[in-house]
Amino acid sequence: MGAPVKHDDIRSEKLSKALAERYLAYALSTITQRALPDVRDGLKPVHRRLMHAMRLLGLDPAAGFKKCARVVGDVIGKYHPHGDLAIYEALVRLAQDFALRYPLIEGQGNFGNVDGDNAAAMRYTESRLTEVAQALLDGLDEDAVDFRATYDGEDEEPVVLPAAFPNLLANGSSGIAVGMATSIPPHNLGELCGALIALIENPNVQDRTLLKFVRGPDFPTGGIVVEDQASIAEAYKTGRGGFRLRAAWEKEEGARGVYQVVVTEIPYQVQKAKLIERIAELLELKKLPLLDDIHDESAEDIRIVLTPKNRTIDAGLLMEQLFRQSDLEVRISLNMNVLNHAQVPGVMSLKEVLQAFVDHRGVVLERRSNFRLQKIAARLEVLEGYLAVFLNLDKVIKIIRTEDEPKPKLMKAFGLNENQAEAILNMRLRALRKLEEMQIKGEHDALTKEKKELAKLLGSGKLRAERLIAEIREMDAKFGGKTKLGKRRTEIAGARDVETLSALAEEAVELASAVEKEPVTIVCSEKLWLRALKGHQEQSSDDKYREGDKARFWIHAQTTDRLMMLGTDGRFFTLDCSKLPGGRGNGEAIRSFIDLPPEADIAAMFVHVPGRRLLLAASSGHGFITSEDDAIAMTKKGKQVMNVKPGIEAVVARGLEGDHVAVVGDNRKLLIFPVAEVPELARGQGVYLQKYKDGGLTDATGFVWKDGLKDENGRLFTPSDLKDWRGTRAQAGRIVPNGWARSRKFSPVNQ
Repeated sequence: MGAPVKHDDIRSEKLSKALAERYLAYALSTITQRALPDVRDGLKPVHRRLMHAMRLLGLDPAAGFKKCARVVGDVIGKYHPHGDLAIYEALVRLAQDFALRYPLIEGQGNFGNVDGDNAAAMRYTESRLTEVAQALLDGLDEDAVDFRATYDGEDEEPVVLPAAFPNLLANGSSGIAVGMATSIPPHNLGELCGALIALIENPNVQDRTLLKFVRGPDFPTGGIVVEDQASIAEAYKTGRGGFRLRAAWEKEEGARGVYQVVVTEIPYQVQKAKLIERIAELLELKKLPLLDDIHDESAEDIRIVLTPKNRTIDAGLLMEQLFRQSDLEVRISLNMNVLNHAQVPGVMSLKEVLQAFVDHRGVVLERRSNFRLQKIAARLEVLEGYLAVFLNLDKVIKIIRTEDEPKPKLMKAFGLNENQAEAILNMRLRALRKLEEMQIKGEHDALTKEKKELAKLLGSGKLRAERLIAEIREMDAKFGGKTKLGKRRTEIAGARDVETLSALAEEAVELASAVEKEPVTIVCSEKLWLRALKGHQEQSSDDKYREGDKARFWIHAQTTDRLMMLGTDGRFFTLDCSKLPGGRGNGEAIRSFIDLPPEADIAAMFVHVPGRRLLLAASSGHGFITSEDDAIAMTKKGKQVMNVKPGIEAVVARGLEGDHVAVVGDNRKLLIFPVAEVPELARGQGVYLQKYKDGGLTDATGFVWKDGLKDENGRLFTPSDLKDWRGTRAQAGRIVPNGWARSRKFSPVNQ
């Protein structure tokens, strides 16, 4: 037998540690090499490599097209060893004018469409770079940026592009990494140029000043942003937020008052075919009672025709229903999570992103200037040698004709260095004209002048700033708002428009799904089984529940109402009364409609009354007043309004009317104080309404002092009965008056 094989590379290691190290390496690779763009040029590695490969193939805007298969092959072979389909999809997106605000590739052939159809195979399509891409690449041959070795070490690729064009914000970017993501919508270049110039002129410029230039996103497919200015400002200041984007539409009048609505622009990244399919599906399900028909008349432009049920229907209400139920309105998120110059990911504000671009352009300007200075110095050295030759042509010719090794002789005779001597020996005879001498002197003078100007530029921060501003203005002139490409496409709704749209939305909610207004009785059992009985019915002993269950909430409502609930965890939930399960059987579990945690319960349930104020209270005795409209939850997860600590529960949510608040505790102590002592908050823990040594808060209500207060049994206590219980907020109170209900609670009619 041979000697045992030694495995020196085997080591003992915990599986958890090994997995953590390897997963971290994978995560970092995904973040830096795939998902997140570089803040300087706004590109991911695959896009940068595509453009670099196309540049080396000579596919500039003035050149002819070449097959996309050729481009993809070069990218795979030299720079990006990944699947050809993934690389081709990246190339296609850079060429789609409905995906990129300023396309970086010009395509020839089928590159897909807004309907969602795919591009043709790469062997059929051709491409070349656009002028925008040329602006990103300009300076690569002038040492503007660093290069690194490719994956196989046989070639080099740029770490980042010089990027004279602010691509990150102009074209936007999106990507999902491990534990982080980025989502940046496109913007208008003309507005970005204005903001960049303002930032260069005053590095301490405020965010609100930048927003005078950057009004909001500018999508290639147009549309209308209907977000209030405060939300837009906050999103750009923090780098996180979102924008509501709606389709653009117009009303086309017909004969005898008949009209139709024509959608001319659809939201960004919404596929037209799927949008129409979804609306048609809603029509079949009879969820769009105001709409009669939809058909697509689009050619090169978008034209989706919507026909209302009749001419009396308001077009605005019709569209509000469609906005609420289809992708005619979408939410575009903003998460400016990018890689900085050190390849460290982080969320940046609008100002920080613009500043990073300015800093990058400053570095590029300095490097290109130094590169040009080196070229000028080398050329001046040669020209000085030429000038020495023209003054002594006969001697130079004699040395060349008679000497076997003329270079050393020339260097010694005229004090030339090796480069100058080599240039003279390589000079052609036709260059020995007098005219050529004049041209050399002219070139020497021009280069000397340029050298002085470059040295002055590098030594002056003010001159560099002026040069950067001039470059930005050049970009603005080429692609800005005064050009066909750069004209703003997305409308930003004004403050009044947003208010009008909000009012229409409220009206649409009232007409939600055009449900016929009918009375219903909402029944919720102790174990939270929910159902809706037809008509307004009263409780009786004949009401049936599941075994071991009983009645808890019994509410009269209309099918057009919204049902609001407060969870003991402080979250509000909202349900459409028309969509509650019917009265047959025992109903359905309430947790199938809302995401109520297992440890939480329902503290209050009532019909929403627009404009009403609510009194909220927790078992700890804390409470505050809030707007019922602001407490409406739009999702199953609910809306957190009252913050409760562990062990504390929200117990009261009552409509608030009157001038006084009454609070009663588990200790049967009652306290009455003015409403003015309770703060009005959108969210929070609130303030102490009543202090307790033992137990907690049982109930709280608002009431009109002169009208008196009723307990749960309906007994009325007059102001003279209650005068001894009046005090100020946060006191302990006194034992309830004689005859008070044993439940210690107030009458529901007090609300």
